[in-house]
This record gives sequence, C-alpha cells and structure tokens, in this order.
Amino acid sequence: MSTTVKNDRLKKRFEKWDVNGNGRIEKADYEAEAHRIIAAFGEEPSSPQARALIEAYIAMFEFLATKAGVGANGAMTEDQFLSVVEAQVFAEGDAGFNRVVRPTVAAMVGLCDTDGDGEVSPAEFRRWLEAIGVDASSAVEAFRTIDTSGNGKLTVDELVGAVRAYHFGTLDVPLLGH
Repeated sequence: MSTTVKNDRLKKRFEKWDVNGNGRIEKADYEAEAHRIIAAFGEEPSSPQARALIEAYIAMFEFLATKAGVGANGAMTEDQFLSVVEAQVFAEGDAGFNRVVRPTVAAMVGLCDTDGDGEVSPAEFRRWLEAIGVDASSAVEAFRTIDTSGNGKLTVDELVGAVRAYHFGTLDVPLLGH
C-alpha cells in the first residue's frame, strides 16, 4: 500500500467535501455532497432512495466526527479527518470499510439501481460515475475491473472493495467522487 497515494487521495476527498472552503468539514458539507449526487441522478430529494443516501452520508460524518473527538455536530480539520479515517477505516481493513463506507455505497447502489435488482449494471455504473463527476469514458474498463465475479453486475461488496482499492492506490476510479 502506498501511504503517499492514500494520503493524497484522502486530502483530495477532504477538499471535495469542504464545500464552503473553510478548511473544515462539517455535517452540512456531507449533506451538500449527497444532495449534489441526488440532483445529478435527477432524483427527488424526498424519495426513499435519496433519503437513504442523505442519511448514510450523515451517519458516516457523525461516526467519524465523534471518533475524531469533535462530536456529531462538530467540524473536522484536515489533520483530524486524515487521522480518524486512518484509525477507523484503514487500520481496521475490511471491518473498518464495512462499518464506515459500506452503508454509503449501499445507498448509492439504491439510488442508481434503476431496475431494482440490487446490483449495478454497466449503464447504471456509467450514470453513477457521471453523477459524481468522474470521467465516464473509462466506465467500461473500470466496470470490468470491479466486476470480480465476472457476472456483468456490480454488487455492494464489489463496490466497497473498489472504494477500498482506490484509497489504497490500486484502482484509479474514485467511486465516492474525487
């Protein structure tokens, strides 16, 4: 694992979530990110899928902020964010990713799973990438890389694994935005 790549990607994640550019991330920043994704999908913010995404983002923020010692309604500096993600997500490997990241990935699947099969098709995946501002020209190749089962659909497990691989520097598709 490349610590430099990991830290660089986490710093980019911090900058993206610091919507108002004040050098801290707050609950409102996470909510704004969820609303931006919901709007990009053309979803009504009051739909069950949209509410699930907003709630997942808020829960992720509240968990990390509480563990960082600033409280669920506090604000994290970049250093606090990097430290808490390292301790709560990376240091615990799969368990950390499943606890912190999986609910948000599952909510994203719920939002872009237009056919309701609980998995992400190639077309749904392309829409996901476009919604989070990632160049979708590499969507086909990225899909094949992430589809470890080779069944032509992406499961929540495969997508959580891909988010982890991105942050560990072994995959170049930032599935939660860049």
